[in-house]
Amino acid sequence: MDLAVSPHVNDLVQRTREFVRLEVLPSEDHFGGVAQGEPWRRSLQEAARRCGVFGPHLPHCYAGAGLGFADRAPVFEEAGYSLFGALAINAAAPDEGNQHLLGHVANDAQREQYLTPLAHGETRSAFAMTEPAPGAGSDPRALRTAAARVPGGWRIDGLKHFITGADGAAFTIVMARTSGASGDAGGATMFLVDAGNPGMIVTRHVPTMDKSMIGGHCEVRFTNCLVADSAVLGEVDQGFRYAGVRLGPARMTHCMRWLGAARRAHEVAVNYAAEREAFGARLANLGMTQQMIADSEIDLAAARGLILRSSWEIDQGMESNDSTSIAKTFVAEAIGRIVDRAVQICGGQGVSEDLPVARIYRETRPFRIYDGPSEAHRWAIARRATKRIVSQVAAERP
Repeated sequence: MDLAVSPHVNDLVQRTREFVRLEVLPSEDHFGGVAQGEPWRRSLQEAARRCGVFGPHLPHCYAGAGLGFADRAPVFEEAGYSLFGALAINAAAPDEGNQHLLGHVANDAQREQYLTPLAHGETRSAFAMTEPAPGAGSDPRALRTAAARVPGGWRIDGLKHFITGADGAAFTIVMARTSGASGDAGGATMFLVDAGNPGMIVTRHVPTMDKSMIGGHCEVRFTNCLVADSAVLGEVDQGFRYAGVRLGPARMTHCMRWLGAARRAHEVAVNYAAEREAFGARLANLGMTQQMIADSEIDLAAARGLILRSSWEIDQGMESNDSTSIAKTFVAEAIGRIVDRAVQICGGQGVSEDLPVARIYRETRPFRIYDGPSEAHRWAIARRATKRIVSQVAAERP
């Protein structure tokens, strides 16, 4: 691995840093980290275009910078310094993950209809896999939403929830079971469902602690939702395989973005500790505060290392399920520790709206659950480790 940042990427990092501080942080502070509507989104993205930082991850054919995953890491971290930074550069979830998925799985007609306007920031999208219990959640094999063949296409029926950005999305990528039964490892298919389809209704916004995702986290009901054969994304019954194309890389870009937010909380706390006096000294000169600052510096450095390792594997086309699970678990928990320490260092100010650390805590805490909870990743990591080590030991026996 070459850990050096190229001059081109470093320049983009610096321009993103300047853009976020001058254009995006004022909006975040003004709205208290609560996402606003479409005109607001478009204004942020237009500002990103003017500053030349829009779509760094997108291919050159979409006027992007064409960055690989390792090169995205420092850029996305700088964008994530503001809760709205990723949205401004068109690299927020779920759109960024859907852009990646469509680029790898969609056919030419689907790319033109869905990916092109999404990449240009003309539309937003959603990805609908999670369901209420006993449906798909941490275990996607529990998928219960079903799609059945009808003349000329498919009928989708089921209930999804925690669907980020669903309210106002131009289209939704829907995971539905087309064969087998709930609990089976295969038999899922992805469908592209346009907004306005009478069979797809956003029934409510699920009230969650985080507020920075435009379009909210919604409950979406599919009732006799009819789509044409052309709405199938990829091949029938291959949806779980395509989910792997999306979810591993999306976990890494999530880690990159939230690491930027955690770094902001850390920097605010360190600056506060350097100025605040207590017990006859600056907080930053007290041993217990110094330990928290040092531990957060260690977590930041370790998180970056794991992100870069996983990103390098993705760029090399390697099997990266293990490294992305390890990175996602560690980074999500490290971010939680970093932000929690920032709150503690800032004391009463840390739980107030006078500083941004409380809102950053509010936004980053769910990351230990989104994109697979830590417990599910640990289960998968342990299973793979057991299989690998047992196999190695067996092979080394005389």
